[in-house]
Parts: sequence; structure tokens; C-alpha cells
Amino acid sequence: MSFLGKIFTWWDGATIGTHLWTMRKGEHVGTDAQGNKYYIAKKAQADGRKRRWVIYDGANDASRVPSEWHGWLHGSYDEVPESYLPPAKIWEVDYTPNATGTADAYRPAGALEQGGKRAKATGDYEAWTPGS
Repeated sequence: MSFLGKIFTWWDGATIGTHLWTMRKGEHVGTDAQGNKYYIAKKAQADGRKRRWVIYDGANDASRVPSEWHGWLHGSYDEVPESYLPPAKIWEVDYTPNATGTADAYRPAGALEQGGKRAKATGDYEAWTPGS
């Protein structure tokens, strides 16, 4: 992304301001398999907790945060997830991005994008009318 794009946009990676703030106030604690970087504040807040955040590698989409890092971001545990992750199971699939709102989104047969035609009722449906 161009320099001007980094200044004015937030939806495709962090802005220049976020990068500068992160360099000044944050400490890098880990990176996930997708390249997202996780940070923790150098100083604690008034309540004693340290702020935690993620800088996405690409589009800012919360569904790109793996579950183990999601728990860490929300303070469910203090240790970095990479330190105690179990080995991947053979049945686990790789991450697929959330396709909602894109051309790849699921659209069933009755959806407007598919022509809005759906199968006729089979006769096992009785419409409700008030007062009956």
C-alpha cells in the first residue's frame, strides 16, 4: 500500500499512526501462522492491566485471529499461546476467510442474487391467519 494509503485508510492494514503508536507504546509478543503480529503495552493502565492488540497482515478482519490468540487478546490467560499450543490434529482444516459480503459468499437457491426463485411448498405447510 502507498504511503498516502497508509495515512488515510485503516481497513487494509494498520495506518501510519497505529504503527508509530505501536513502536512507541507496544512490545511485540508473537506472530501467528497468518502473519498477524500481537502486542502488549509496555505500561499498565490505571486498573493494573496491560492493553493488548493485533496488527493484521493484510485486511483488517477479526475472523483472521485464531482462537488461541483471541483468548490471549481478551485476557483469558496471560501466557503467549505459542508457548503451550497442542500439536495440530490431522482433521483440522486451514483457515478460510469470512466471505460474507463478497462474491464468494454462500447464496442459497432462494436468494435474490440467485434470481429469487425458490421451490414451491410441498403441501405440508398451512399458512396462519389471525383469528383462526
